[in-house]
Amino acid sequence: QVQLVESGGGLVQPGGSLRLSCAASGIYFRTYTMAWYRQAPGKQRDMVATVTSSNIINYADPVKGRFTISRDNAKKTVYLQMNGLKPEDTAVYYCYARQNSWDYWGQGTQVTVSS
Repeated sequence: QVQLVESGGGLVQPGGSLRLSCAASGIYFRTYTMAWYRQAPGKQRDMVATVTSSNIINYADPVKGRFTISRDNAKKTVYLQMNGLKPEDTAVYYCYARQNSWDYWGQGTQVTVSS
């Protein structure tokens, strides 16, 4: 059974930092492209950052220079370091794994940026 379990969300003030983690099980992790998406209330789910099995990384424009995605294949975990958080970063953040026609989602973790 495939599981993607996110952690690390919470409430943070503008300008603060959070580190999200996503622990995977049930997949051959190192062969999957991993990604973080987010969905704010009333909006579509958007890609935030991706990292391929070859460690090629891509970021959405709104988070470039502030967020960093990384992966640890030994721990089967992908991370999202978020610095300089803004109120518009408030959303549920989802972990995503994809390989060819197989893809999986985590349950999401809430990130709220507010003073």
